[in-house]
Amino acid sequence: MKKGNNPTGLLALQQIADYIMASSFAGFSSSPLSLGMVTPINDLPGIDTAAFVKGEKLTRCKLASLYRLTDLFGWAHLANSYITVRVSKEHDHILIIPKGLSFSEASASNLVKVNIIGDVVDQGSTNLSIDSTGFSPHAAIYSMRPDVRCVIHVHTPATAAVSSMKCGILPISQEALILGDVAYYNYQGSLDEQEERIQLQKVLGPSCKVLVLRNHGVVALGETLEEAFHYIYNVQIACETQVHALAGAGGVDNLLILDLQKYKPFTHHMAAAGGGGVNMASQFKWKVGEQEFEALMRMLDNLVGAQV
Repeated sequence: MKKGNNPTGLLALQQIADYIMASSFAGFSSSPLSLGMVTPINDLPGIDTAAFVKGEKLTRCKLASLYRLTDLFGWAHLANSYITVRVSKEHDHILIIPKGLSFSEASASNLVKVNIIGDVVDQGSTNLSIDSTGFSPHAAIYSMRPDVRCVIHVHTPATAAVSSMKCGILPISQEALILGDVAYYNYQGSLDEQEERIQLQKVLGPSCKVLVLRNHGVVALGETLEEAFHYIYNVQIACETQVHALAGAGGVDNLLILDLQKYKPFTHHMAAAGGGGVNMASQFKWKVGEQEFEALMRMLDNLVGAQV
């Protein structure tokens, strides 16, 4: 470019910068859908919420935020991944986005509340139905794991690639160690048959929080929405790292494999303690993933505020 004032050139640079920022946010390829959304996540004011259980308003806002973050990070795969939250253990009521909405359109009011077999309890603000096939793995997990309150299922290129590798998730990064025990299941597209659910129950066990669906993707579980996000975030990073490392090294033989017995217990325990170790010097006890998710919620507020 020529020296001096050049409005045309400066405009071109600004457009390039805007494009780069819109294509990469927080280290991830981001969707232009979320970046252009200004619809409030909390759109419940004026809506009758008398039928909501205790804490459901906040849970709806958090789940809608998580859907938008998933889209923002480029994990959405259009609308073929699903995130659900159990809002009532007594009735096994679960929230899910209806089929037909993009993740960037998720809001507190348009989430559908269903029971464990997928029957609609609360339609939400749309007349759209849920994807029964997409919901079936979630229903299977909730039915066998009463400790689980949130299930996140994605099949990004990185997680799908690693799910197709015989070696599975390799202990070559800190994120891989954070995951703890990882279960593997030969997924065939649904979990409608009782025999399939029994097999899944065997491989998942009573405490595993990360499930690899072979040749498909991954599932993260959490006792809270924040914990499930913690695991899906770290498994995504672990898989991205592994794909890049294998491409650069030319094979597993050229990778430095960490000693699981030596490193995993400490790393996993430190992350699972909440606050990444911050709790050791703090009176307030953060649960797993809470600090990070709070920061991301503020980021969403800032994104929307900057566009209004």
